Amino acid sequence: MSFSFNIEKELIGTRARAGVITTPNGEIKTPSFVVVGTKATVKSLSPEEVKGLGGQVVLANTYHLYLEPGEERVKRSGGLHSFMNWDGPTMTDSGGFQAFSLGVAYGAGIGKLLKKESKEIEEEEKTPPLAKITEDGVAFKSHIDGSEHFFTPEKSINIQQSLGADIIFSFDECTSPYATHEYQKEALLRTHRWAERSLNAHQKEISKQALFGIVQGGRHNELRKESAQFMVSLPFDGFGIGGSFEKEDIDKAVGLVNDILPKQKPRHLLGIGEPEDLFNGIEQGVDTFDCVAPTRIARNGQLYTKNGKINILNAKFKDDLSTLDDGCGCFACENYTRAYLAHLFRAKELYGLRLASIHNLYFIVHLVNSIRDSILDGTFHKLKKNFFAGYGK
Repeated sequence: MSFSFNIEKELIGTRARAGVITTPNGEIKTPSFVVVGTKATVKSLSPEEVKGLGGQVVLANTYHLYLEPGEERVKRSGGLHSFMNWDGPTMTDSGGFQAFSLGVAYGAGIGKLLKKESKEIEEEEKTPPLAKITEDGVAFKSHIDGSEHFFTPEKSINIQQSLGADIIFSFDECTSPYATHEYQKEALLRTHRWAERSLNAHQKEISKQALFGIVQGGRHNELRKESAQFMVSLPFDGFGIGGSFEKEDIDKAVGLVNDILPKQKPRHLLGIGEPEDLFNGIEQGVDTFDCVAPTRIARNGQLYTKNGKINILNAKFKDDLSTLDDGCGCFACENYTRAYLAHLFRAKELYGLRLASIHNLYFIVHLVNSIRDSILDGTFHKLKKNFFAGYGK
């Protein structure tokens, strides 16, 4: 069988489970953190380093690879695995998130999580958007050269088929957390129509790729329930949970959806990856996560430690000869001091970005791996308690 999901153990009293996703290019032991390699590369790291720090699966971005170097060039190179020399499982997103990031979110400081008052956002929305949504798809201008393009559900699937990832996603519309209920409903129904079109396009080709449908609904529980119920009615291989959230209620929203999604199919939480969200998501039944945060914040000098995040650019680290994170087994922590990392960042040396990225990815990947182990041996609640007793103090 080219794709399957097997649950090894469920944690009593929660929705958490440990399992194994089997793909044509290997297994994913779940729960698992999916390392983001947007342009068929994890920024500043080699595929061998990603594998070495424990990464099992890499997610690439359909929109970016479509623009550069083009999906046909990747296909001629033997597909994503050969192109980037990655021999493990891969995922590609649908490109639907770019309808959000290049549309209403463009230049407005809007993310997936509700952080500001709607009025503040409205005042900030001054940059003309690069994307426009219609019933048929999304028209957008390239952020590279301004050229015009149009994504339909069918085109998204065709691009992802050419890229050749093991797991691909249906085309969807990710809405702003500040959108009205009326618009969220409109976008939800459009996403459902796009899901059907994505599925039809995928079924026209004989493929070993697994197709996941994406649950939307924004911050409205009744819409999320409606979306989950609709997606369950279609023969998807698994499901993504997308859209915008309120930070405080993300676990409740995910739990609500996962009570509807079939237990025997894997669930992926799109674009979420902070430690507290990982614990909460897993407790609510999420199997895999992807997020750019570990490498993105690393490039700004922010580093995860068991005592919370630190900013290596703070003056106090200039003469700190201690290990970055005591007890961490990553290459950076085993070989360098905080003072050296602080020097690299202040000197704007590229090696600092590499070491910070290696550490942050190792921290998050191994955190999720340890959560998986705790589900298997029944120590999840103890692990969660002990982790947050130190993290953020």
